[in-house]
Amino acid sequence: MSTAGGYGIQRVLPVGRHALLVEVATAEEAQALHAELLRRRDAGTLPPVREIVPAARTVLLDGLADPRGLAAALPRWDIPPVAAADAPLVVLPVRYDGADLAEVAALWGMSEDEVARVHSGTEFRVAFCGFAPGFGYLTGLPERLHVPRRTTPRTSVPAGAVGLAGPYTGVYPRSSPGGWQIIGRTDAALWDPDREPAALLAPGTRVRFEERGRRA
Repeated sequence: MSTAGGYGIQRVLPVGRHALLVEVATAEEAQALHAELLRRRDAGTLPPVREIVPAARTVLLDGLADPRGLAAALPRWDIPPVAAADAPLVVLPVRYDGADLAEVAALWGMSEDEVARVHSGTEFRVAFCGFAPGFGYLTGLPERLHVPRRTTPRTSVPAGAVGLAGPYTGVYPRSSPGGWQIIGRTDAALWDPDREPAALLAPGTRVRFEERGRRA
């Protein structure tokens, strides 16, 4: 259900005794709902909650004392679109020399240099985190630049690899199998257990990639 001037909530589902799963229509609405929940929590107008966990089209609220009361109130909320400038910005240096850069260039209908310019000229936002500690699913590319995953995943993708899959950009925080289209690499530490917080990227964070070189 949408309301004038903002987004609405489709469904609110109970999860156990103290949690709710809130469903919305799109990834953009999930990001907006997550931002609104954080805003209300910081303002003291959200009931106490232990965790707020966004995903592609849902947000999980866990540790609620009165989930039924919040479930009744949520559908009446008018959720404004995300205000990008309100979120912190992380800049990641990238060398655009990925193994799939030529394939992505062909899919985008442009040169490899243009892929680097377009990607580094886009401001992204962390929609949600998952897959591995420190891995953020970044949105920001227009739909015409979405690319499919590789037909055959690689058995090992190096830490720092910058990849594309569907609507998302992501950076592998450690070496792991993966099927994303790799266009570059960064030396930034996405996950450091000795750092506070350990994850460099969190839901809502704005991200820019700064070009530091291209394939020779």
